[in-house]
Amino acid sequence: MRKTPILSCLLIAMALSACATNPTGPSNMALPGTGKAFNVFRADDLSCRDFALTQIGGKTVNQQYNASLAGTAAVGTVVGAAIGAAAGGGEGAAIGAGMGALSGGAIGANAANVSGNNAQDKYDNAYLQCMYAAGHRIPVPASMAKTYSQGNPRPANNPGAGYYPPPPPPNRGP
Repeated sequence: MRKTPILSCLLIAMALSACATNPTGPSNMALPGTGKAFNVFRADDLSCRDFALTQIGGKTVNQQYNASLAGTAAVGTVVGAAIGAAAGGGEGAAIGAGMGALSGGAIGANAANVSGNNAQDKYDNAYLQCMYAAGHRIPVPASMAKTYSQGNPRPANNPGAGYYPPPPPPNRGP
């Protein structure tokens, strides 16, 4: 039996899949609100990180990425083994399982990347919404900051559209 090529393929697939990582928190910056103490900002930051985590199902982005990758690679291994067994018996099943794991790992890496990016986007949005609601500052694109600082109530790239600015953050006092 030739186990060396199969083992090599599995090790290469696992090594390549371990290269991708996602941030462990928000990928956008929030700043303390005007007049807010830094300790209040830190407490709100922790609270908003927890809120954002619940919004994406309670699993971190990396946990969701790894689950997606493992599931796809497992399905690829099983399908490859079944096709190999149907085509060539025992040795064909082993080769099919190795090829299925390799292709399942490659396809799974792409699917996991998309899944991880979607989860990170949802996490970031929930975090920024929470921080803004707590009265902290969040970044805006420079084109929007320039437009609003000049007193123009409409975005520069769409001057004909109606624009309603967001409400001011709540005043939480000292």
